[in-house]
Amino acid sequence: MLWPISGAAAADLTKQTPIEVRVALGNAAGAHVFQPSALTFETGKLYKLVLTNPSGTKHYFTSPGLARSVYTRKVQVVDGQGTKVEIKGTIREIEVYPGGVAEWWFVPVAAGRFNDLHCHIRGADGRTHAEHGMRGSVTIR
Repeated sequence: MLWPISGAAAADLTKQTPIEVRVALGNAAGAHVFQPSALTFETGKLYKLVLTNPSGTKHYFTSPGLARSVYTRKVQVVDGQGTKVEIKGTIREIEVYPGGVAEWWFVPVAAGRFNDLHCHIRGADGRTHAEHGMRGSVTIR
């Protein structure tokens, strides 16, 4: 089946205005959580996934299902003064340090439901942050 394409944004999906989705990795109280823990995206739309870390420890944002199902335009490291680093290419996971912010710009290209969002950093007790509850799900429609 062929779909009509109209306009430059339709021909180049990365030229769309991004839909911003914000996720906090942990919180100031030290809880091992993703907030929100359930994320939903639609194929063919450009997203800017803003990952913030308000906690006192580093965290990973890891979802192999999401990583396999998107075209990554870029990942940016930002601070109060703007973009500091821009990374191109395939992304498998993003590590965000305390107080840090990363932006993952991507277009989902395959639908699916993935219950694999987790942080696999080990705490002082030897357990991973995922074992402490830092898990989530990703749905792409």
